[in-house]
Amino acid sequence: MDLTGLPLALYGHCELCPRHCGANRLAGEVGACGAGAGLRAARSALHFWEEPPISGEAGSGAIFFTGCPLRCVFCQNHDISQGGSGRDVPVGRVAQMMLELEAQGAININLVTPLHFAPQVRQAVLLSREAGMTLPVVCNTSGYETPEVVRAMGDVVDVWLTDFKFSSGDLACRLMQARDYPEVAEDALVEMLSSVREGGGRLLGADGRMLRGVIVRHLVMPGHVDDSLRVLDRVWALCHNEVDISVMNQYTPNRRCLRAGGDLARAVTGEEYERVLDHADALGFERMWWQQGGTVSESFVPAFDATGVEGPVLSSTKDYGEGGRYE
Repeated sequence: MDLTGLPLALYGHCELCPRHCGANRLAGEVGACGAGAGLRAARSALHFWEEPPISGEAGSGAIFFTGCPLRCVFCQNHDISQGGSGRDVPVGRVAQMMLELEAQGAININLVTPLHFAPQVRQAVLLSREAGMTLPVVCNTSGYETPEVVRAMGDVVDVWLTDFKFSSGDLACRLMQARDYPEVAEDALVEMLSSVREGGGRLLGADGRMLRGVIVRHLVMPGHVDDSLRVLDRVWALCHNEVDISVMNQYTPNRRCLRAGGDLARAVTGEEYERVLDHADALGFERMWWQQGGTVSESFVPAFDATGVEGPVLSSTKDYGEGGRYE
């Protein structure tokens, strides 16, 4: 599959994500991600709940996109990942959002679950940069991505903020309907790290913001600490200290998990979380972010109410080759 320039024609037989569903999104079909050819976003605003190098004091300029190739039963963003909430927006509007977020003081542009819209998102970043946007671009992803798409986005993404959710294929199948997740996440992470190396390696600004690098997130799940330890083993074996690691303690049971009962209907215990942190220390991770108690709260989920989505559209007549002309 030739992804050079990420042409919009890729939507005609979509294989942008590891599902390789083949949907003709150009003809109105919906892919495994839940998206057609129209770009959809649910929120564009300053976001303060990411890791310190991403949010800083001023906030990250987060644009939340609609749809996701995973089907996580525990998803906190269900309204946009699987519920379809959001507004249709042209490429030029997304580019303008980036300029608006920079004007609001954002320290980066944080694209949340964007790669099932990779052709248009890439166009939007190029257009915003043409208009003067100077911030680093963060790709905030589940980790369930193809190396080809990661490679094709390398010229517009500076920071990869990626999940590594599970090491067990059985667990990934049961909780995300993606048995191949561990292998896919490994391959994607290798490509992300390669992209950062080619750019010159991890780089922080004088204020501590990340200008280039990889942060690997792992959400500790109640009752599945042993799998968390294996996730850290995988990340260490692949990356050692070339990446930052973020071990999260914010698992919050959603309504579906509460109804199902069992371990996923409760929070992570302090003992479970400490076991994972201790293992990360023992492996040798030097740059690790963790969360103190009291993080279990739905306050970490922003309102997906189309804040910042509607507004003026940035236009350009510049042609970026196969990616198409901006309208």
